[in-house]
Amino acid sequence: MIPADARFTLGFDNLRSQSVAPPQWTMRNVDDRNRLLFCILNICKDVLGRLPKVVGIDVVEMALWAKENTPTVPKQTNQQDGGGPVEATVTESDLKVSVERELVSQAEEEDMEALLGTYVMGIGEAGAFSERLKRELLALEAANVHAILESEPLVEEVLQGLEAATNCVDDMDEWLGIFNVKLRHMREDIESIETRNNKLEMQSVNNVSLIEELDKLLERLRVPSEYASCLTGGSFDEERMLQNIEACEWLTGALRGLQVPNLDPIYANMCAVKEKRTELDKLKTTFVRRASEFLRNYFASLVDFMISDKSYFSQRGQLKRPDHADLRYKCRTYARLLQHLKSLDKNCLGPLRKAYCSSLNLLLRREAREFANELRASTKASRNPTVWLEASPGSSQSAHNTDTSSVSEAYAKMLTIFIPLLVDESSFFAHFLCFEVPALVPPGGVANGNKGGNYNDDDDDDDLGIMDIDENDGKAGKNSADLAALNESLQDLLDGIQDDFYAVVDWAYKIDPLRCISMHGITERYLSGQKADAAGFVRLLLGDLESKISVQFSRFVDEACHQIERNERNVRQTGVLSYIPRFATLATRMEQYIQGQSRDLVDQAYTKFVSIMFVTLEKIAQTDPKYADVFLLENYAAFQNSLYDLANVVPTLAKFYHQASEAYEQACTRHISMIIFYQFEKLFQFARKIEDLMYTITPEEIPFQLGLSKMDLRKMLKSSLSGVDKSISAMYKRLQKNLTSEELLPSLWDKCKKEFLDKYESFAQLVAKIYPNESIPSVSEMRELLASM
Repeated sequence: MIPADARFTLGFDNLRSQSVAPPQWTMRNVDDRNRLLFCILNICKDVLGRLPKVVGIDVVEMALWAKENTPTVPKQTNQQDGGGPVEATVTESDLKVSVERELVSQAEEEDMEALLGTYVMGIGEAGAFSERLKRELLALEAANVHAILESEPLVEEVLQGLEAATNCVDDMDEWLGIFNVKLRHMREDIESIETRNNKLEMQSVNNVSLIEELDKLLERLRVPSEYASCLTGGSFDEERMLQNIEACEWLTGALRGLQVPNLDPIYANMCAVKEKRTELDKLKTTFVRRASEFLRNYFASLVDFMISDKSYFSQRGQLKRPDHADLRYKCRTYARLLQHLKSLDKNCLGPLRKAYCSSLNLLLRREAREFANELRASTKASRNPTVWLEASPGSSQSAHNTDTSSVSEAYAKMLTIFIPLLVDESSFFAHFLCFEVPALVPPGGVANGNKGGNYNDDDDDDDLGIMDIDENDGKAGKNSADLAALNESLQDLLDGIQDDFYAVVDWAYKIDPLRCISMHGITERYLSGQKADAAGFVRLLLGDLESKISVQFSRFVDEACHQIERNERNVRQTGVLSYIPRFATLATRMEQYIQGQSRDLVDQAYTKFVSIMFVTLEKIAQTDPKYADVFLLENYAAFQNSLYDLANVVPTLAKFYHQASEAYEQACTRHISMIIFYQFEKLFQFARKIEDLMYTITPEEIPFQLGLSKMDLRKMLKSSLSGVDKSISAMYKRLQKNLTSEELLPSLWDKCKKEFLDKYESFAQLVAKIYPNESIPSVSEMRELLASM
């Protein structure tokens, strides 16, 4: 038995290629070797049931060999059965060889099995085969040792070759080191050269850029000769203004170009830049001084020329509207120059503004004075008396009916002509002399407070027709500092012109003081139309005019109040005072003059007038208490009758109307009670005693009191009511005697009869209660008696 883990080695060699004695297991050729292997494999398969692991033999090559050779193995057997040889054929089922599946495919395996199945190995015993294999192995090892010993010269020769190759490699390495050092130095030299070349190229590029920048800087620093000559000594004539403006624009741009935001800070400290900036500053100073001096003289010459020509002003018989179109046209020629002067030196504008204001102020005052003088001279109006409410004998109201509307029209014409002119001059001045303020009159606005304003000529537009140079000039935001400076300059520009307006107001007041009412309304309308901030002086002028008119009207009111108060100095006043109907006439006239916002002014005058009238009336009434009530009721009635129509439309007068009505009723009541009590004194004294006792004792006890007995009652009735018709007639005559206003008698008599009946009815009720058995004339009888009279 062969152990399962037994291993053995078969060594094969070719005798023709060996010089030693052949070992055991020497095969004649490859076919014999393959036959032997197939035999061993078949034995292992039969005994072990599997194929052993084969090393050193290509199984695929064996399978191909088995496919090409179909072995027919003669097998010698003992002739026990017949003595002759028997030829046996090994089939596929006998020699079925399986190859490694991972080395050959299924088809190759089948071919190999078919090949191996036809191969027959003639091995008798495994022991003998093993011994043979051992002998061949020993022979193979011996042959290997012998081959090694024989190959020593070859090995030495190989070693010598290797040593020579090593020496060559070392020499080559040394040479390569030398070359590497030289190449490294060459690389360093090349890098140094490239670095210097790059620096030179960079320097060249920088030099070119520097030259370009310096050329640009030199171009900035260059002062064109034509501009220099224009700035230092050029003329300011109108035909030369274009060159002056171009020179100013260049100078402004050059100065800005040398400032840090527009110039690299590196250049700002260069000596050349500093020197050029100093040179430009000198040019600027020279030009600003020359231009300012020219403009001051130019403004003065323009105004002097206009003042010397009398055709510009109003003359006798000719009222001329001021026309500044030519003046503004000539000024507009230098508008852009002023803009550039502002951008060059803002401080130069102060003296220029003062010079312009001083010159134009002379012109405006002359125009206003001549216009006002001719306006007063050409207005024909009769003077109304200022005495309205004084009790002068023989005074007539017809003198107060004179038409003085031409006075108000003259004042309105003065405002219509000059207020828009002053607003336009203020607007033109603000824009022409470069104040940073909003527009004075918004587009489409009403500058003069008159919707039908007819003053705006074609040339009155305050647009200078130029673009703002300073970028801040176009801002609509309010500059408080410039606004204050503008108002101060407008004060210089227009100061003094208010005197001519005041003169017109005083003249109108002297003709008709009541015209202050209409002038106040006209002024208020113009004042409400002035909303622009830069027209501040015009608003102040209108406000002063309004105050002036209010003061004048207050003066008239105070004088009229003094006229009312002078009535109380008379010895005795009877009937209706003269100022009562005259006040009605005055109020009617005042209502005719009211315009716009003058209602408050008139209402204040009404309040003052009526208050003084009522106080004076009460004082005069106290001088004669006996007739005070008659005096009061007549005057209060006259006040109501004269103001009835006006009280229906004027709330202030309606209030005083009701106050007079209450006072009238009170005076009537007191006067009627006095007349009734005078005529029927005993009757009503007896009733008053009864009423007083009823507070302390019962009604049944009253007839037993002294002086109140039934007998006393009968005596009193006889003395008071006998001939009662005569007593009533006497009462009527007494009422009629003291009354100067006959138209009041019917209403007063009706009040008197009603009051008497009320008192008598109360007396009758007392008698019926205290003296139930006594008879007196009934109330109905008394009513019939009064009705018949």
